[in-house]
Amino acid sequence: MKKISLLFAMAVFAVSVVSAQNGVVYETRSLTSKILKSERRYAIYLPPGYEGSDRSYPVLYLLHGSGDNHTGWVQFGHVQHIADKTIADGISAPMIIVMPDADTQVKGYFNQPDGSFSYEDFFFDELIPHIEKTYRVRSEQRYRAVSGLSMGGGGTIFYALHHPEMFAAAAPLSATTGANWLLRNPNASDAQKEEFGRVYGFDYILNNASKEELDRIKRVRWYVSVGDDDFLYKDNSLLHIQFRDKAIPHEYRVKDGAHTWTYWRMELPLVLEFVSKSFMQY
Repeated sequence: MKKISLLFAMAVFAVSVVSAQNGVVYETRSLTSKILKSERRYAIYLPPGYEGSDRSYPVLYLLHGSGDNHTGWVQFGHVQHIADKTIADGISAPMIIVMPDADTQVKGYFNQPDGSFSYEDFFFDELIPHIEKTYRVRSEQRYRAVSGLSMGGGGTIFYALHHPEMFAAAAPLSATTGANWLLRNPNASDAQKEEFGRVYGFDYILNNASKEELDRIKRVRWYVSVGDDDFLYKDNSLLHIQFRDKAIPHEYRVKDGAHTWTYWRMELPLVLEFVSKSFMQY
C-alpha cells in the first residue's frame, strides 16, 4: 500500500510539474459590447504559472484573418504549443495572448464609414479595458503589442498607425494593406479614394501625418513579413517602401512561403520573440 501511495504521489507531482510548464487556452470567452450592441467573443492564452501567481504580464493582441474567427490561431495556428515552447526555450517572455473575433455581424477590424458598425472603437474602448480589468495585464504601452495575419495583418497596421501611443510593437504578417483595392479600382472617384484612404490607406495616413504623429509611429517597433509566393506581396512591398521613404524603422522580411497557415505558424515564434524584446529592457 505504501508503495502504491508513493507511486501515486510521484505521478501527481509529475503532472503538476508538466502543468506548471504549460499555458492554458480558453477558446471562447465573451464580453457585452454597448458599442456593437452584441456579445463579442475572444480566445485567450494564459502563460505557464499564471494561475498560481499574482504576477502581471505583458499582452499581445493576435488578430485572425478573413474566413476565420477567434479560434483560428488556436485551431490552425497552434498558439498554445508555440507559445509554451518559445517561453520554455527562453525565446519569448511569458505573456498573455488575446485573440478577438472580427467575423460576427460585419467582417473586419475597422469602423464603417457610415457609423453603422464601429469595431475599432469597440477594440480600444471596450475590449482592451475589459482584458485589463479581467486579467493580470500590464497596462502601460511598453507592455502591449499587436500582430495578425492577412485581414488581421491589415488590422495590425492600421491600429498601430491610428493609435501608435497604445503599442510597443506591431507585427503584421501577409497583411492586406488596401493597396490592391486602389490598383483594382483605378477609375474610383476622388471622393471614393479620399474616403477609402482615410480609413484603409497607409500611404494616406503617412502622407497626412504631422511630424509629431510620425514621431509616435516611429517609436513603435515594426516587424513586417510576407511570403515570396503570397498574392499580397505587392501590398507589403509598397508598405516597406513607404516606411523607408518616411524613415520609419522596421524589419521587413520576405521568405519562402505563400498565404498559408504553414507560413504563419513558422512566423509566430519570431513574432513572439520580436515583441518580447519590446517588453524587456535591452
